[in-house]
Amino acid sequence: MSAPGYPDGPHQPPYPMPQPGGHSIAPYPSAPGGYGDPHQAPPPGFNMGYNQGPPPVMFQPSQVGPGPAPGPQYGGPPGGISPAPVGVPAAVAVGVPPGLEYLTQIDQILIHQKVELLEAFIGFETNNQYEIKNSLGQKIYKAKEKNDCCTRNCCGSLRSFDMKIKDNTDREVIRLIRPFRCVSCWCPCCLQEMEVQAPPGTTIGYVKQDWHPFVPKFSIQGANKETVMKLEGPCFACNCCGDVNFELKSKDGDTPIGRISKQWSGLLKEVFTDTDNFGIQFPLDMDVKMKAVLMGACFLIDFMFFEKVGEANQRSMVFS
Repeated sequence: MSAPGYPDGPHQPPYPMPQPGGHSIAPYPSAPGGYGDPHQAPPPGFNMGYNQGPPPVMFQPSQVGPGPAPGPQYGGPPGGISPAPVGVPAAVAVGVPPGLEYLTQIDQILIHQKVELLEAFIGFETNNQYEIKNSLGQKIYKAKEKNDCCTRNCCGSLRSFDMKIKDNTDREVIRLIRPFRCVSCWCPCCLQEMEVQAPPGTTIGYVKQDWHPFVPKFSIQGANKETVMKLEGPCFACNCCGDVNFELKSKDGDTPIGRISKQWSGLLKEVFTDTDNFGIQFPLDMDVKMKAVLMGACFLIDFMFFEKVGEANQRSMVFS
């Protein structure tokens, strides 16, 4: 026989416990609304007492310690590489094409052509590649010519091409389009030109050669082919131990406002390769789109006067 107050079996409820006066109560009383009542919520301010752990991860892990700075979250370039050596302002001026924000902060650009070993040793023309840097030598863009082998080696410096200019995140920000044009003083209607797009697919300006029998002259034009500035070079564009300057002038051609300079690269590079160095100077407050068009003008000048293909000598005059 079981002891009073305990059930005979595991599934039988306990006996009521007798109390004085003939009343009985449950064997295990509990305060109403206590921890055992599943329908009773904890009182306000109640702390469950468990450790919630560290907060959820909002950034992807990056390198710790010496090395590149951590990159921005989701979608940013690895290793903390920014589109330009210095931070881009939070408020960007209206009308600036994406990727060209850094150009609003500078008044000088350096363009260095990479040395192609195959081209230097056997004379086989390859796609030109360039690094575009600021005045401190920090790379801000890179450019590469795109066309086929036959065009490069048969058409020489007059060849047509598309050139993609990308920022440090490998995003294409500018595209240059050069159609094939002849070079003859008897064809003034078919002179050299370059179309500049930023972003690719949106034309922001043109560089067009103006006919002149002796002096290289160009018009820097806007998206609607309206002339904005003039560019004029020397009669004999040959840098024999010195720079060759193309003066940037106002629309009327009277006021100098900038310059594109072909810089002397040294005797060995000038003789054995067609690797060129250029510098572009312009006002700091110039429209950023026109700064991009001037980059296109620099590349057009390089191909017209300083590109040497195989055994052919580079041109030094407008029609030569």
